Amino acid sequence: MKKIGLVTAFVAGLVLCSPWNTHAQQGSGLAKLMNEKLNNSKKLLEGIALADYNRISNSAEELIQISRKAEWFVFKTPKFELYTNEFRRAAENIISKSKEKSIDGVTLAYFELTMSCVRCHQYVREVREARLPSHGAEFVAFQVKE
Repeated sequence: MKKIGLVTAFVAGLVLCSPWNTHAQQGSGLAKLMNEKLNNSKKLLEGIALADYNRISNSAEELIQISRKAEWFVFKTPKFELYTNEFRRAAENIISKSKEKSIDGVTLAYFELTMSCVRCHQYVREVREARLPSHGAEFVAFQVKE
């Protein structure tokens, strides 16, 4: 039960700290996609709490499908691709552990999935901050191909 409480607190922190939770992007495809991801993550957590392996598998599969949508690819960089692959592998591991009916395995894989989100969100924030103007009209020399 403590595991579920920790995971719930962790997910709540992600929601509050999400880099996509801004007024400028509320109507964008990315914001909608991140809401889909969040809703499926909640369903996945509910499935873990209830040991509902069908809900777990369905939610993880939906997360994989979300990660294949065009809006997902915020940056076309090797590092972003790495985080996407980590996310998908963790979701696939959740499905595998769900088929084995291993709640501990599912929970660990869910934590890995969540950590992949945290690392990617941190990366996206860092890249966006590097692209913001500094000292008036000057821009940081860091460029990301989009």
